[in-house]
Amino acid sequence: MDILSAARKRHTAKAYDAGRRIPEEVMQQVYSLLRHSPSSVNSQPWHFIVANTPEGRERIARAAQGGYAYNQAKILDASHVIVLCSRIDMDEEHLNGLLDQEERDGRFRDAAARAGQDAARRGYVNLHRYGAKDVAQWLEKQVYLALGTALLGASTLEIDATPMEGFDQKILDTEFGLNEKGLTSLVLVSFGYSSGADFNAGLPKSRLAEEVTFTFI
Repeated sequence: MDILSAARKRHTAKAYDAGRRIPEEVMQQVYSLLRHSPSSVNSQPWHFIVANTPEGRERIARAAQGGYAYNQAKILDASHVIVLCSRIDMDEEHLNGLLDQEERDGRFRDAAARAGQDAARRGYVNLHRYGAKDVAQWLEKQVYLALGTALLGASTLEIDATPMEGFDQKILDTEFGLNEKGLTSLVLVSFGYSSGADFNAGLPKSRLAEEVTFTFI
């Protein structure tokens, strides 16, 4: 499927066929898409928790209670559910880990290039930490780039997906000990095959007109 057809075809699934599983080789492509998503100054401030078992999905569904109970079935009936987590800050361990990985991947021709990359990335981190004072929000924006990559990718792979912000973040952070790891849960994505109860699958896509959406200069 070409990328434009995938963008036009994709929808947010509202109900899943609990009896259908996504083949592992397909989900491996989703994981690769997430790992290769773009991020500002290659910050990669994310971690992904994958629930590919009923027990794993039940753990995530604990955060969909009370006012978020409407999302429980989308978690429990899906084939796979991924928790997209964001770093709370860019600490020294993460900054140095990025630099070391870039060196292993051959991105630096010499020590000066490595130092330049380190300085540039730290410059942006400090801009948000001390200038705009929005470092956590800046990091979350990078995770949403990964979310968009995964959603479009899922459509090209002809599987359905549901992004969800409707869950109790505190419950999920505690369930997986995320804060102790410098992380916080941000958004969930269920993957699977929609069922006949997925009313959204049959609705036409609605987007604002091109002349409203774009300004050409």
